Amino acid sequence: MNLNRVWAMARKETIQIRRDPLSLALAFLLPLILLFIFGYAITVDVDRLPTVVYDRDLSSMSREVVRGLQASGYFTIVEYVQDPARVDAALDRGSAQVAISFPEDFSRHARTGRAAQLQVIVDGSDSNTATIALGYLNTALELAARRAGLYSIVPVIDVRPRVWYNPELKSRNFIVPGLIAVIMAIIAALLTSLTVAREWERGTMEQIISTPVKPAEIIIGKLMPYFAIGIIDTVLAIVIVVFLFGVPLKGSFFLLLFISCLFLFGGLSLGILISIVTKSQLASSQVALITSYLPALLLSGFMFSILNMPVPLQIITRFIPARYFVSAIKGIFLKGNTAGMLLSEMGLLALFGALAFFIAIKKFKKRVT
Repeated sequence: MNLNRVWAMARKETIQIRRDPLSLALAFLLPLILLFIFGYAITVDVDRLPTVVYDRDLSSMSREVVRGLQASGYFTIVEYVQDPARVDAALDRGSAQVAISFPEDFSRHARTGRAAQLQVIVDGSDSNTATIALGYLNTALELAARRAGLYSIVPVIDVRPRVWYNPELKSRNFIVPGLIAVIMAIIAALLTSLTVAREWERGTMEQIISTPVKPAEIIIGKLMPYFAIGIIDTVLAIVIVVFLFGVPLKGSFFLLLFISCLFLFGGLSLGILISIVTKSQLASSQVALITSYLPALLLSGFMFSILNMPVPLQIITRFIPARYFVSAIKGIFLKGNTAGMLLSEMGLLALFGALAFFIAIKKFKKRVT
């Protein structure tokens, strides 16, 4: 391998990138735009749920329970009603997602030690929000009942739960680190999926083939500038995730960068392989999206737990590199995992990158000959 020829190919590709505004925008602006959109738009946190109260008891005890619910921050009382029909109307038109109804004997039953029942209605049209709201509601009602003096018996079992790695249970801490993997998968495949196809469409590939440069030198030279761009994008994404979104980075920054390089190399190699096979920019971009974006978004564990997927899909995810990168990046961010704890992920990412790279060389060699 001649390093001068590799450097010449890298320099040629860099000049081509600088002359193409679309490539520059794709390389630097798109990752930041995607990070901001996904980072702020995707969340499973539920707070300030609009709540309507139908209080037939009108006692200090029921008012104390309502104040406790509002103080939790999860619920916002938007209306007090005196007619059950208005409860139905509020839920129907969507102005309220939760309704709480106190019976007339609520406080009397509570003071005499009998079960003080109340009715809770949750809008189940959004099942995810409804499930989370019910969990919050049970906790908030228990705390509010204690404040109102409705719990006087000490429970036999004293449960004291602790949450590790994400004690505030913020979905942003869970979702945003995985965004880096999804965005890198998109950018890596898209950047290089156009490079060889563009040479064929412009008629410049024949000129490159006529030179003494070897297939491996062409591919390495074309990968180098995009690899540098990918590293810059990764560092920018990590800085934004830590300082703008406030996600704690408990592990090593350099370990995170090293694993990102492994994933980036595999994604770039896959993109250039797609470009070699398709020889069309339009087809390359479409195939790159299908093979990188959709698996990284849906099958990597970025948002949807792999354990909850059907067994056939769980098997398919084992062949998705983004799965291992998402697992590694979340472990470094939230758990502070070390290199020794991520050996399997690093090994599989390196294996994928090597396979994609050598297959690309083999396929390109056939095109050259």
